[in-house]
Amino acid sequence: QLQLVESGGGLVQPGGFLRLSCAAFGLASDHYTIAWFRLAPGKEREGVSCISSNGGDTNYADSVKGRFTITRDNAKNTVYLQMNSLKPEDTAVYYCAADPYYFGLRVAGYDYWGQGTQVTVSS
Repeated sequence: QLQLVESGGGLVQPGGFLRLSCAAFGLASDHYTIAWFRLAPGKEREGVSCISSNGGDTNYADSVKGRFTITRDNAKNTVYLQMNSLKPEDTAVYYCAADPYYFGLRVAGYDYWGQGTQVTVSS
């Protein structure tokens, strides 16, 4: 069983930055693809970014390319999402998810989910 715990959310002004963390607890967490999703009010859950188990492959939604960067430190069992140049439309609850077989940004591809962390971009 794998448990995921997100942290790092908060309130930030437009143009600001935040770094989210996803800590993984469980056996062989470094064998999993880890992804970030977000859920904004009135919208469907959206895939933001994902990173392969060894960190060699990454993928980003078009809406965040060039602004967000995903990295992982397998020694610390943690995946990070650096979010720069934040916009009000980035406001959402951000979730991390994991799967040992899937790599991509489809919600259905992931079996393990964290509880989420709120990100609010507002002046």
